[in-house]
Amino acid sequence: MQIFTLLLLLLSNPVFSAMNHGGMIMDNTGMIMNHNPDVLPKGCQAISKDVDLTIKAGQQFTQGFPGKMFSYDKRDWQVPPCARVNVTFINTDDIRHQFMIHGLPGYMYPKGMFTIEIYGKGQKTASFIVPKRDYTYYIHCEVSQHTEKGMKAQLKVGKGTGDLNSILGLTADATADSYPIKNNLITWLSLAISLFLGLIISLSLLRYMRHYFNNKA
Repeated sequence: MQIFTLLLLLLSNPVFSAMNHGGMIMDNTGMIMNHNPDVLPKGCQAISKDVDLTIKAGQQFTQGFPGKMFSYDKRDWQVPPCARVNVTFINTDDIRHQFMIHGLPGYMYPKGMFTIEIYGKGQKTASFIVPKRDYTYYIHCEVSQHTEKGMKAQLKVGKGTGDLNSILGLTADATADSYPIKNNLITWLSLAISLFLGLIISLSLLRYMRHYFNNKA
């Protein structure tokens, strides 16, 4: 019993409660995946520059964008090749948000990803080193509804490879939220028939109710 109690006390300590395995550092507030502050990508002889980014995520950053619900406070960054990017990710909401970047070298970053995830209000800091090539990397929250509702961004390394679609305040949506209605003859006939049937039914009900109350009287 004493051993069990001691084990619980150890696990409740933040030093012991964080788990680091499979490239993931996890605790009860969130997760960091593929943190890399020192391993250089192929072609990089040294870290060219330390770039510190503070990135906030939450509902408040969609003001001025009708129909959007979640976003980052900034959505476009540019860093030199071989830079070490130190990300401080701050979640201002009470729900889970992520900073997830895709397309990094798979030989260093499993599945080509670097991720910081926070389960509610709070912040975490982690680093990754970008490759030597010019490229535009896609950033988003893995929760699909959050992505669709605006939580997308881009990181350009060097000159980049152009701007990505659907970045709030930067580029147009790849698929615009527009649903035009094309009325034709069949549409108008259907509408007219529906209105006519509705009128007939309403008159019939009115006649029935009048007859019913007259008989009760």
